[in-house]
Amino acid sequence: MNTRDARAEDERRTVKVSKYLSKHLRHRPERIGITLDEGGWVEIDMLIAAAEAHGFRLTRKELDHVVATNDKRRFAIEGTRIRASQGHSVEVDLGLPPATPPAYLYHGTVARNLDAIRTAGLSPMNRHDVHLSADRETANRVGARRGRPVVLSVDAAAMHRDGHVFHLSANGVWLTKAVPPRYLSFPAPH
Repeated sequence: MNTRDARAEDERRTVKVSKYLSKHLRHRPERIGITLDEGGWVEIDMLIAAAEAHGFRLTRKELDHVVATNDKRRFAIEGTRIRASQGHSVEVDLGLPPATPPAYLYHGTVARNLDAIRTAGLSPMNRHDVHLSADRETANRVGARRGRPVVLSVDAAAMHRDGHVFHLSANGVWLTKAVPPRYLSFPAPH
């Protein structure tokens, strides 16, 4: 195997480990027999043992590599524990203090969702919070995961003034319970 093929294989493995961690640290810990504490943390040794017991070999070195190199900083390690930084569908309290958002935040979506968003605003769907980005570029990348992206502007300053609470996750994602339609700006149709 040449160097380029080895790098590609390493990258595929890193993505596979990241997806595995996301599934089990955000959505389905019980599937492999782990229990997250109230803050979403689990002991790393328990996670590795549970993964192996369920047919997914994972080394501490691979886990550390995924945490260190993930461009979205999806995971955090604290001592001997690991957790997903945000995006949970299982009940956890990340312990994030309320934060004052910038004047505008952004949300990436696709055109097929716009009618529903115009009517109901942004809701967390199967997660605990709506995820917002501090810049258009990040929101554009998020929307592009589902097709041709559409970036919505959120008047976060007005929401905050009106009593909506925001939190900032460890990886820079802004979280809020919902965004009513009146705080959204939609791009002009093409």
